[in-house]
Amino acid sequence: MNPISAGSPITKLSEEETLFRETVRRFAEDEVAPLVRRMDEEQRMDAALLSRLFELGLMGIEITEEYGGSAGTFFDSVLAVEMLSAVDPAVALVVDVQNTLVASALLRWGTPEQKRKYLPRLAADTVGAYALSEAGSGSDAFALETRAEKRGGEYLLTGRKLWISNAKEAGLFVVFATVDASAGYKGITAFLVEKGAAGFTVGRKEDKLGIRASSTCELILDECAVPAAQMLGEAGSGYKIAMETLNGGRIGIGAQMLGLAEGAWGHAVKHAKERRQFGKPLAEFQAMQFQLAEMATEIEAAKLLAYNAARLKDTGREFRKEAAMCKYFASQMAERVASLAVEVLGGAGFVKESPVEKLYRDAKIGKIYEGTSFMQLAAIAKAIL
Repeated sequence: MNPISAGSPITKLSEEETLFRETVRRFAEDEVAPLVRRMDEEQRMDAALLSRLFELGLMGIEITEEYGGSAGTFFDSVLAVEMLSAVDPAVALVVDVQNTLVASALLRWGTPEQKRKYLPRLAADTVGAYALSEAGSGSDAFALETRAEKRGGEYLLTGRKLWISNAKEAGLFVVFATVDASAGYKGITAFLVEKGAAGFTVGRKEDKLGIRASSTCELILDECAVPAAQMLGEAGSGYKIAMETLNGGRIGIGAQMLGLAEGAWGHAVKHAKERRQFGKPLAEFQAMQFQLAEMATEIEAAKLLAYNAARLKDTGREFRKEAAMCKYFASQMAERVASLAVEVLGGAGFVKESPVEKLYRDAKIGKIYEGTSFMQLAAIAKAIL
């Protein structure tokens, strides 16, 4: 069930986009939904489901046909994340990181050799992860301490990364380290590190409040040897790579929160129409109608922000402010809508059997990762003042 109208020029989809959106929606409802509760309880992604994401082309949406991808648009990635998130935001996160961060960085900054080596794998069977955060560098992402020391034809990376999404399943990591600590952010450099590299270990897996099927782990680099040819971009360009990539990634998180809210709203409406109190359905009480109407209005606003930011990015126009607005508003909205959905369902919404209970837990991370709400407000203020 979708509270959003199709008449807005921004939300209006082409025939191809509509078909793609419906294909992902059916997949989510038919194949993801039956696995959601078990994956959440076991805190792991179903391996067969992960394979299906590759089979459907959802792990290489913007990767060109030359490299085995779907040759889609960034907007297509947003649609996929939105539709998957209505059923399970954890599954959507795997698709989001793969497309809006890892593949996007390679498409934009990779050398021809790196693209030939890694893009076909990302499209076919290899999960990617994006390793920026550390214990002492969260919102201040560039206070990172991981070092990259040049030695002959390779770099030795030493440090620890924390809270890395997709880490358990990933075979390729975009790792940020500094080649010159005295240069500040100008020394930060990106490297392509493969799982299994000497000196590279995926460490402890976090036990999280929400999106539990999506793995979040620490990475330990102990003089991890990375060939110089595995540098992504130029030495010292890591800051630019991270910022440009994260700007797009924030739209992806906005889409995740949008889809989550749409899913929660749909469950709330269904319950309000079916649940009877005082001789009539809850949906016939004006107080309930107003609450559902307010939720739908906020979802519509978030959708306009997310779709507009994605369209701007696809057309090569400036979108940083819109991306920050999208993530900020959508994450605030999703938490409110999911909370209200729990209240609409009452006791039935507070138990594990209810999908809104999980969506409420999943919503909290939206205000935190890929830039906290405070960081988004700072970016917006900088753009408008």
